[in-house]
Amino acid sequence: MPTASRRDVFKAMLAGAAMAPLSTLAAPVPACRGDAPSWRRGIEGQRQADLGDGTFLNPIVAGDRPDPTVLKDGADYYMAFSSFLSYPGIVIWHSTDLVNWAPVGPALHRELGTVWALDLCKHGDRYYVYIPANPGDRGWKIFAIWADDIRGPWSDPVDLGIDGCIDPGHVVGEDGRRYLFVNGIRKVRLTDDGLATDGELEHAYSPWRYPDDWVTENFAPEGPKLTWRNGWLYLVTAVGGTAGPVTGHMVIAARSRSVHGPWEHCPHNPLVRTRSVDEPWWSRGHATLVEGPAGDGWMVYHGYENGYRTLGRQTLLEPIEWTGDGWFRATGGDLSRPLPKPSGGRAGPSGFALSDDFSTDRFGVQWCFHDPRPRERARVVRDGDGLLLAGAGSSPADSPPLTCVVGDRAYQAEAGLDVPAGGEGGLLLFYNHKAFVGLGFTADTVKSFQYAEEQAWARTRHRGGKLRVRLTNDGNVVTWHYSHDGGRTWTRHDTRMEVSGLHHNVFGGFLSLKVGLYSAGAVPIRITDFAYRALASP
Repeated sequence: MPTASRRDVFKAMLAGAAMAPLSTLAAPVPACRGDAPSWRRGIEGQRQADLGDGTFLNPIVAGDRPDPTVLKDGADYYMAFSSFLSYPGIVIWHSTDLVNWAPVGPALHRELGTVWALDLCKHGDRYYVYIPANPGDRGWKIFAIWADDIRGPWSDPVDLGIDGCIDPGHVVGEDGRRYLFVNGIRKVRLTDDGLATDGELEHAYSPWRYPDDWVTENFAPEGPKLTWRNGWLYLVTAVGGTAGPVTGHMVIAARSRSVHGPWEHCPHNPLVRTRSVDEPWWSRGHATLVEGPAGDGWMVYHGYENGYRTLGRQTLLEPIEWTGDGWFRATGGDLSRPLPKPSGGRAGPSGFALSDDFSTDRFGVQWCFHDPRPRERARVVRDGDGLLLAGAGSSPADSPPLTCVVGDRAYQAEAGLDVPAGGEGGLLLFYNHKAFVGLGFTADTVKSFQYAEEQAWARTRHRGGKLRVRLTNDGNVVTWHYSHDGGRTWTRHDTRMEVSGLHHNVFGGFLSLKVGLYSAGAVPIRITDFAYRALASP
């Protein structure tokens, strides 16, 4: 089929039959069972925080967007998240109202191993991202990248020589010098250009201790974020462990007149904590304070959605109130209910379409290789008729797939495949190489993957040629279909798969369950298109 015709068909599919059930997207779809309020629906039916009536409903960025770091830059806000083993990584997002966010592009292109909680900041006219990473799984280091334009290009990573530390937080002290705080809570002075250390790593602060009988994962003081206000330096810290028991993670604060202390604990600690499994958001913590467009106070942090740990830690926004004694309180209350939007902002784009005909490069923003090897990008060729994906490994268990973050409780994802003789590929829900499910195809065989391995007994024959494969994830129950006539008729795969256990508390890694595309044969497969649509949530 000529390229233009193929794209026309793809666009018509999205606008017509594939999207027909979502023709009333402006109408609310129940957020959960019961009488809880509803999200507004945006692109492809994806849930949208901005309800269009002056209120918003968390999350502000759905899906796996953990450890948010937020920068206010004039009237603009920029945010980045831990990107772990996804490359290209560290996608910068932009907002003008703290509620509607859209991606700008990836800042990290060189593999550094797993990447954890960052700090995005601006000093003078230059932007910096301080990155904790574990290259080759040989030990944690802190790197820095910089750019003169937030949209890039970004520099190559610079190793700051800070070993064995994570979770950097940048601040300029009252002495005019630059410092990084890290987990512990410790600090080290930086050179004026922010690209090397200028002193020894030293103890900075002994965090507030919660009562010993509270059920947490561990003490784990981490994620220090620092903000000056009215002559006070506020240090916001996460303690209690980022996963494990839902009541563990929390936000605490301290303040000092100097970057060198002494520090006093906030009398309102903990400022944020999940206290019951009945709450809508679990393991809430790792906060950054940010000033709203009208000068009021807000806190951005992450949490797991009740019943949907598979989606990863999602980004939440909560108002704070500054009290007369110079401290602050979180005032969001029940985060299952809408909250007034920050005043003074201007709503901008929210999210982006996941459906893709592969005519443009979406690497980093949407598609990433999971834990890529050197030169992994060479496996991908866009040739105007889709995406050619060369094989690697022998199955999804040892082949780095292309993955895509999703943020809805229920959705359908569909791909067009052309699998020649000698090729193998398919569609996955992928956490890591030890935790995935999926449907794979050779030229004549359908393969079923469950429990991170092929269920050989379930192999069936198919007639080969071009096909479409579709997964429907409805409340963590996955149904698979495939079609040989362009989606006019479908064959349902015999096995439905329940995936609610594919998350960090079972498999570690702090990841999420992503849609994936894999190729493992000797001959490249062609992925002609990818289509996504959210469904009414359970």
